[in-house]
Amino acid sequence: MSYFLALVIDGALAGAIYALIALAFVLVYRASSIMNFALGEWIKFGALLAGTGLHVLHLGAVAAMVFAGVAMIALAAGFYRLVVRRLVARPALSATMATLGLGMLMTGSGPLLSSGTQGLLPPSMVIDPIDVGGLVIAADRLAAAGVAALCTALIAGFYRFSRTGIALRAIADDPQAAMSAGIDVDRHLLIVWAMTGVTSVVAGILWTFITGGGFGVALIGLKVFPIVILGGLDSIAGTIVAAIAIGILEYLAAGYLDGPLGSGFGGIAPFLVLLATLMLRPYGLFGQPRVERV
Repeated sequence: MSYFLALVIDGALAGAIYALIALAFVLVYRASSIMNFALGEWIKFGALLAGTGLHVLHLGAVAAMVFAGVAMIALAAGFYRLVVRRLVARPALSATMATLGLGMLMTGSGPLLSSGTQGLLPPSMVIDPIDVGGLVIAADRLAAAGVAALCTALIAGFYRFSRTGIALRAIADDPQAAMSAGIDVDRHLLIVWAMTGVTSVVAGILWTFITGGGFGVALIGLKVFPIVILGGLDSIAGTIVAAIAIGILEYLAAGYLDGPLGSGFGGIAPFLVLLATLMLRPYGLFGQPRVERV
């Protein structure tokens, strides 16, 4: 039983970080109907920028995070101004290829920043595990999940209660009606992409903190797709619930099924859920089916 609980807790802690990443994906999709397939590369690039600020530019930890955040905001704003804004009325495939092209460019330029970014966080920040009634919980995962949950709550609260968030919800429902009501759609879409840049930095730092970095940082972007499809592309609450569920499923599958079915089955279990969701409920558990008048 303790083994089961340990897997559930680790999965839920990982799911908290998945929720933060998936939320960035969903907000961009809802506002501009564009799927950012380069989100994994954004996360890795944000972590590399933070490492560059810390080890190459010799900034403090906070200053390095601010440097990475500002750089990612500039990157997101430039990408939106130069590319996304020109693809608003174009076929979805054009925007998809644009995000994939940006991801390849970021992957190719990543090695230029990787020099000196090993050990993004100092050893003094490594936390000893916590023993709760004989159940050992990784304190670094707990801390990272707590920060991710706080950031997710802030973003969700901003989207739900602020004037900018209300405007973004109006844009998601009907861009033409929002524009006719006096909402500056262009400025608000720019804000969404800038938020994605900042979220990428936070998620990259947190994931590097618990995994040590490497190529797997970019691969976390792939975990977004089962989450957003299961939760529903237009549901923020569904995305958060699905992220926790996918995290728990991944760890349970790895703990119990990797042995009999082969190593790595835990990694593909969420994608099996993705296929099942697409077949049985393509708009997700919490999403709303799109009804069009013929």
